[in-house]
Amino acid sequence: MDYNYLAELLYPNIKTLPADMEARYPKRVLPEGAKVTRFAPSPTGFLHIGNLYGAFTDERLAHTSGGVFYLRIEDTDAKRTVPNGIAIIIETLAKLGVTFDEGAVIDGDKGDYGPYRQSQRAEIYQTYAKQLIREGKAYPCFCTEEELTAIRERQEAEKLTPGYYGEFAIWRDAPIEKIQEQLEKGMPFVLRFRSEGNINNKLKFKDEIKGDIDVTENDIDHVVLKSDGIPTYHFAHAVDDHLMGTTHVIRDESWLSTLPFHIQLFKALGFKMPKYCHTAQVLKLDNGNKRKISKRKDPEAALTYYHSQGYPVAAVREYLMTILNSNFEEWRLANPDAPIENFKFTTKKMSVSGSLFDLDKLNDVSKNVISRMSAEEVYGFALAWAKENDSDFASVLEADKDYAVRILSIGRGGKKPRKDIALWSEVKNYMSFFYDGLFQKQDEIPESFSKDDIKAVLADYKEIYNKNDDQNQWFGNIKAVAEKNGFCPDMKQYKASPESFKGSVADVSMFIRVAVTGRMNSPDLYEVMQILGEDRVIDRISALLA
Repeated sequence: MDYNYLAELLYPNIKTLPADMEARYPKRVLPEGAKVTRFAPSPTGFLHIGNLYGAFTDERLAHTSGGVFYLRIEDTDAKRTVPNGIAIIIETLAKLGVTFDEGAVIDGDKGDYGPYRQSQRAEIYQTYAKQLIREGKAYPCFCTEEELTAIRERQEAEKLTPGYYGEFAIWRDAPIEKIQEQLEKGMPFVLRFRSEGNINNKLKFKDEIKGDIDVTENDIDHVVLKSDGIPTYHFAHAVDDHLMGTTHVIRDESWLSTLPFHIQLFKALGFKMPKYCHTAQVLKLDNGNKRKISKRKDPEAALTYYHSQGYPVAAVREYLMTILNSNFEEWRLANPDAPIENFKFTTKKMSVSGSLFDLDKLNDVSKNVISRMSAEEVYGFALAWAKENDSDFASVLEADKDYAVRILSIGRGGKKPRKDIALWSEVKNYMSFFYDGLFQKQDEIPESFSKDDIKAVLADYKEIYNKNDDQNQWFGNIKAVAEKNGFCPDMKQYKASPESFKGSVADVSMFIRVAVTGRMNSPDLYEVMQILGEDRVIDRISALLA
């Protein structure tokens, strides 16, 4: 077989050579040890938590080494592409704090290694495919869908491994005359890789997360170019990762089955393989059992969930790091105020089994993150979220910024800041009792207390309440009201003999708290009343007395 003749016969319009592509995309000039990683999704309109898990790994590996993190769009499957799919990817990730040094942008490309959309790189792929044909490493296949179905059905009936190989690879050694005959008829063809693998052989491979693993050689003649000249994922990623200088490929462990073919491709193309990092799948507990997180069953699977719910970007990043590196939490305890970028991220500390995603733990992390923010920062983030998701509440916040910041300052700062807020969507409820238009009674005073006693306590407190009292005077008045109405003013005394009293000073404080805030739990009541002001406090106590 004259393979040079075959190459010209199949792709006469391709005049470029691999050497031309190597010149077009020179090696990157980067510091020693710098890593180049890529996030390479399909523009299907849906990004899941596994995507973010991988993208964050990519970003940390690149940026902790002085390298490059780029976005490549794998849009060779036109059927799965949705309108604005690329914009959805970029905007969704940006909202979660993931940005790129180069790659596809909404209206084009940024960087010297584009196009960064695979649909625009057909000439590049066909150049390398044509070279494979010249070297006898690829051949055309004219099988129809009916023929491929017949092959698959026979393999199923005989309980054989499905695929195009061995005796089933009917075009593998077809003579040039037969190929020419099909071309003259205008018959479509795909280009297949000529595998020299043997499934009886094992390959040793070092994965950067899983360590040394054994993989079985690939013996299937996989498609590298489809009938329209567009590559399959396997071929495109090998060519792109080489030309774009990718040093580390982070992908889900479900791709391990394709590794033998990828090893073959890089060797056949004469490329140095990037280092592969196969991440554990993201799991969740469901009735005590671990299962893969599902975009159909679990709303938290979609990345849009985190922004719509109002998770701070910093909290999502912080939580992801706890499941990415097993030593992060220990580091955070020792460095509570350090930026996350100071943490020495490494693939060696990543889980080799499933990574358990726990929303409750994310909420706890988020509370900690927000508790460390200033009132001004909380106000800014909450307002930005409200403008996008709750315009009425945004108007409330904007009407009096100083008042809102004063509310958010309660219990903030110090060694043990309050941790009331996990999501920006919770801020409205947290602050609502400070605004007459949002105030609603959420809790009732327990029925174990006499209504007459409650009213007597509130009436007496209303008479002596003074907005100018300092905190000691304020609490002294509450104790005086308690004692007058048969409630113990001293907690130690009450605990020693609870049966001697109607209740304690804590119960009296609770009556006032429910009257003023409408809830059993609130931030420091003295500060709350100072912010609400005398008129609101008196009006709300009066309302409960009515």
